[in-house]
Amino acid sequence: MKSFLAALCLSFTALAAAPAHAWPEKPITLLVPFPPGGSTDSLARVLAPKLQERLGTSVVVDNKPGATGTIGAGQVKRAPADGYTVLVSSLGPFVIAPHLMKNVPYDAAKDFDLLTVAVQAPNVLVVPAASPLKSVAEVIAELKKTPGQVSFASSGNGSSDHLTAELFWLQTGTSGSHVPYKGGAPAIQDLLGAQVQASFQNVNAVLQHIQSGKLRALAITGDKRSAVLPNVPTLAESGVTGVDVYSWQGIAAPRGLPSEVKAKLHGAIVAALGDAQVKADFTRIGIEVVANTPEQFAVFQVGESARWKKLIDTRKITAD
Repeated sequence: MKSFLAALCLSFTALAAAPAHAWPEKPITLLVPFPPGGSTDSLARVLAPKLQERLGTSVVVDNKPGATGTIGAGQVKRAPADGYTVLVSSLGPFVIAPHLMKNVPYDAAKDFDLLTVAVQAPNVLVVPAASPLKSVAEVIAELKKTPGQVSFASSGNGSSDHLTAELFWLQTGTSGSHVPYKGGAPAIQDLLGAQVQASFQNVNAVLQHIQSGKLRALAITGDKRSAVLPNVPTLAESGVTGVDVYSWQGIAAPRGLPSEVKAKLHGAIVAALGDAQVKADFTRIGIEVVANTPEQFAVFQVGESARWKKLIDTRKITAD
């Protein structure tokens, strides 16, 4: 009888442990809350095959764009917390949209299990090659000469390129004209055609155009020069402080992941980001792999959220 009870207990223990140990048993979806082709989508598509190798199951990328990324993020929030739906997103839905928009369908601070800040890259202030503006000082002088007239393109209201411009204007006591687009690609296209005068773009998004001479890079928003643009000064070197900005992509899941699943998923993501070829490909276009811990991501999110809330409130920025 004792042996029977012991065997029964062991059976129940095995059954209880099975779901965590067996994960993953079906395909994993990397949900990107933006259209295909952008930096976040590219990250997800680099990660998918690497995660598939490490986890032994299919990993698919699903784009759910809309409302500055909040539609897709809300969908992840409502998904089961079983490790099969993972959010891959830029900073917007995590630390900007909640302060910029009404009725965001999630609480960014409470509804996700943060896994890692995957990568980051500075923005770069660029102007068309034919622009007469050849330095940050000349941009500031033009902004002061014609307040509210110099046009700055962005990938959309509340994007990192939009808020970098707002922060730049705040720190220099100037004002420009914000021209939002529905994504980075059309913004860059009009910048190349000189239909807008300037923009703070993700360095990886415009690097090829800078290298080909179609755009002129005036300054980097990072705290140090970019390895891919070593001759371009930082804004601080150019006399503008307080505008150290990095665009970043984070990875999260619905709140409540089993600890074993969370650890296994985080480990696979970090290993994928640490792949020598992945790191080399990212480094070549100016992207830095971060791959930090969930705890570090949580602390980082609090700081970033407070920073962008203060700017949004000060500048009275809206999503309209």
